[in-house]
Amino acid sequence: MILGPSGSGKTTLLNIISGMDRASSGITFVANKNLIGFSDTQLTKFRQENIGYIFQQYGLLPNLNVKENIEIGAFLQRDASKRKDIDELLKNIGMYEQRNKLPTELSGGQQQRVSIARAIAKNPTVIFGDEPTGALDGEMTQVVLEEFVQINKKNKTTLIIVTHNPLIADIATMVIRVGDGTIKSITRNENPKSVKEIHWG
Repeated sequence: MILGPSGSGKTTLLNIISGMDRASSGITFVANKNLIGFSDTQLTKFRQENIGYIFQQYGLLPNLNVKENIEIGAFLQRDASKRKDIDELLKNIGMYEQRNKLPTELSGGQQQRVSIARAIAKNPTVIFGDEPTGALDGEMTQVVLEEFVQINKKNKTTLIIVTHNPLIADIATMVIRVGDGTIKSITRNENPKSVKEIHWG
């Protein structure tokens, strides 16, 4: 996880390593690929097939309902056998009853859950999350983080999360602390806590 205060460079770092933005210098290795040498077309294809991204501002398509927004994420995965079951995902995040609603009919926390499910749906190699639990209450934060842990264990999916919530550091295997646009420290957590051990408020 990437931890730091607002304006410290967390989102910029996340966007570079996810291939959303290009670095002005250096190299960016993701899934054993150097993204710096990719053309725009190659980068788009790489993101479609390997990357799931949870946006801080949700990024939902306003004219599609909840289920359709999640299906968009699933269909970006060309290998149909890797796609997640959409109805099961909806039930896991407590959004099955809202599956036919448009984003404008949802609360911020509900939109965040849909954004999370969309990233998970295509079963990517890496999921990047920009404050993925920022709009969620304590109970739903626990549900979402449990889902992340299960995805990591079951599918060996790497999750890279940006947050200013220090509690999430306790469940992460590695913590990168940033400040003033620089990496301040990188630490490995040899004994991460389980999600249920932490009181999420």
